[in-house]
Amino acid sequence: MDDFLDKLPQMDLMRSEKMTLVQLIIPVESAHRCVTYLGELGLLQFRDLNADKSPFQRTFATQVKRCGEMSRKLRFFKDQIDKAGLRCLPRHEIEPDIELGDLERQLADHEHEVLEMNSNSEKLRQTYNELLEFKIVLQKASGFLVSSNAHGIGDETELHESTYSNNGFIESSSLLEQEMRHEPLNQSGLRFISGIINKDKLLKFERMLFRATRGNMLFNQTPSDEEIMDPSTSEMVEKIVFVVFFSGEQARTKILKICEAFGANCYPVPEDTTKQRQLTREVLSRLSDLEATLDAGTRHRNNALSAVGYSLTKWMTTVRREKAVYDTLNMLNFDVTKKCLVGEGWCPTFAKTQIHEVLQRATFDSNSQVGVIFHVMQAIESPPTYFRTNKLTNAFQEIIDAYGVARYQEANPAVYSVVTYPFLFAVMFGDWGHGLCLLLGALYLLARERKLSRQKLGSFMEMLFGGRYVILLMALFSIYCGLIYNEFFSVPFHIFGGSAYKCRDTTCSDAYTVGLVKYRDPYPFGVDPSWRGSRTELPYLNSLKMKMSILLGIAQMNLGLILSFFNARFFGSSLDIRYQFIPQMIFLNSLFGYLSLLIIIKWCTGSQADLYHVMIYMFLSPTEELGENELFWGQRPLQILLLLMAFIAVPWMLFPKPFALRKIHMERFQGRTYGVLGTSEVDLDVEPDSARGHQEEEFNFSEIFVHQLIHSIEFVLGSVSNTASYLRLWALSLAHSELSTVFYEKVLLLAWGYENILVRLIGVVVFAFATAFILLMMETLSAFLHALRLHWVEFMGKFFHGDGYKFKPFSFALISDDDE
Repeated sequence: MDDFLDKLPQMDLMRSEKMTLVQLIIPVESAHRCVTYLGELGLLQFRDLNADKSPFQRTFATQVKRCGEMSRKLRFFKDQIDKAGLRCLPRHEIEPDIELGDLERQLADHEHEVLEMNSNSEKLRQTYNELLEFKIVLQKASGFLVSSNAHGIGDETELHESTYSNNGFIESSSLLEQEMRHEPLNQSGLRFISGIINKDKLLKFERMLFRATRGNMLFNQTPSDEEIMDPSTSEMVEKIVFVVFFSGEQARTKILKICEAFGANCYPVPEDTTKQRQLTREVLSRLSDLEATLDAGTRHRNNALSAVGYSLTKWMTTVRREKAVYDTLNMLNFDVTKKCLVGEGWCPTFAKTQIHEVLQRATFDSNSQVGVIFHVMQAIESPPTYFRTNKLTNAFQEIIDAYGVARYQEANPAVYSVVTYPFLFAVMFGDWGHGLCLLLGALYLLARERKLSRQKLGSFMEMLFGGRYVILLMALFSIYCGLIYNEFFSVPFHIFGGSAYKCRDTTCSDAYTVGLVKYRDPYPFGVDPSWRGSRTELPYLNSLKMKMSILLGIAQMNLGLILSFFNARFFGSSLDIRYQFIPQMIFLNSLFGYLSLLIIIKWCTGSQADLYHVMIYMFLSPTEELGENELFWGQRPLQILLLLMAFIAVPWMLFPKPFALRKIHMERFQGRTYGVLGTSEVDLDVEPDSARGHQEEEFNFSEIFVHQLIHSIEFVLGSVSNTASYLRLWALSLAHSELSTVFYEKVLLLAWGYENILVRLIGVVVFAFATAFILLMMETLSAFLHALRLHWVEFMGKFFHGDGYKFKPFSFALISDDDE
């Protein structure tokens, strides 16, 4: 048997790649280029030899800080380009590579230029907004002002007070400043203050004015016809023009303070219509000049940002790569005396030749007189786990890794999940109409694969796109299972020929199966369509799907146990084979394997035996005669034998292994099996009785015995619960079928029974939405999660440890856009 297994070809996907621990001794002058070339290759995972140092104590902390500052500037440029609404595509011509120092100087110059333009633009925009508000106030507030003497002293006094009440707009007073400065103030007349305020502050502002003046004021308001841009947020804000009439200097002071507190801008409005027109013309003239200046500034700023945008993508990639290189160099030890960097890392065994060639090329390109020393080290710790995947297998590998990363060279469940996962999903989801809908969605994702892979997708769409091949296989298996169940949106079809049943006479045509007799060979593939709508439909399908679920569950759990045997044999653990695999196989198949055999025999013979009765009395009264429940000759003695084997298997799992481990440990440390001193650690690692990489010096027998006790109890109880857990295949399949039937009969057919076209249309729409959102979304998610549970717990729990860690090589291809 061992010779036969040794001759079997090795499976590449079955176990992770063999890994090698290597050491690099790199001269300082070629270190940067060597790490850069290794990042392009992407097959070496560096170990952090400076884990005890903080980021600021490392050798290349300054360079990392510079790269971080450049990343900040590049993000600033990207935000500015997005805010300006520019779309700058990279140039097609090949640009020469730029040195990091030159790029740093260019970015500093560009940032200074953009910041200066932003500052000037903000100041101009502030001035423009003030002039625009002044114009609106002049237009709107004049309607509230009534003057009996347009050129009187009182008017000029009010104009003087209104003009100087706006502390933020001094320039606008130049037109009327001279004539008003020479006029005396009128201390007793009616005065006013005009201005503009945000609409959302108006109610509180008016209430505060009323309380501060104790109602001794008249407040007038009118909405402005146009929105004004806020320079700080670049959002359009709706504002209200107001005019407050009051009397007295004290009231004036209070009103001005309230205006300042609420951010209201006050502007002078003369009562003289001639002066209003003259002031309006001056404001419009200045607005026109400012608009031209702002447009020219915006064009100049956009041109500067466009010049940056053409190279922005390349610069961001360059900075990200440089930062990743220096971060990796910080993981190496710097030997000051020998002027070299010492690094360690893991690489796949097949990649050693490629890494050696890359290091030689880096030495040559950097004109270094000393080459890189590359040699293999002896590893004590467990290596990382690395599976080579493609677009199809990657999604399934991610599903397995979400539960736990496989231990180094442990059997990989993803190999089998490529088939078993979509198949178990389809057993629960089986309907070839719904499967076709899933297939169309998967084909859409595959057709746009190249385009979608280059886009930045949302979280939900990214998840769908990443699992496009999983959806494709789930759809194909759903169509297959749907053909077996003979369900197309819950409607059966005579696809593979006519039914095997017919009516006894013409009177039973409307009674479905009353009086049906079998008159020819069974339906060639799947469920006979005559079962649909019959009185025995539910009992028949329940029996079929329940027994099928048990068969599938026992088959998958046996596969998991067989994989545990190959794991134990691969790692040389004969104890696991003798005291775990064999008793577990005996226990599982003595009870539930026997149940599966009874199901198959009952299907083949057409027996009416009650399997519930057989299994229950196998435990309660194993020596009793089976009577009409006997399926084959010798069934009773076979049951007694299987029951005894199941009882023997429990102590077989529990007791021998801890005592065997104790015996081997005592022999090892009492001088009977001494080996060569230099290879003692390796010998310990490959001992058949110890876990791989188990380097503990102390042997705690009680801890090992308790662990084995827990493991044995968990397996015995889990055999029952896991078998029952596979009945979810039956339950979800039944629920999916019944929901489809309800939507078809109670929505679509019910609406179609009316002659009204509107009712029929409503029925079709409701049926379509129910199918899309409940059956194609919620039921798909439900079946997906239940299939996930069956693989993670029932299948992988039999052999999968999942305590490894992923191989994460230093690779530029793995650096995401968010890594800064």
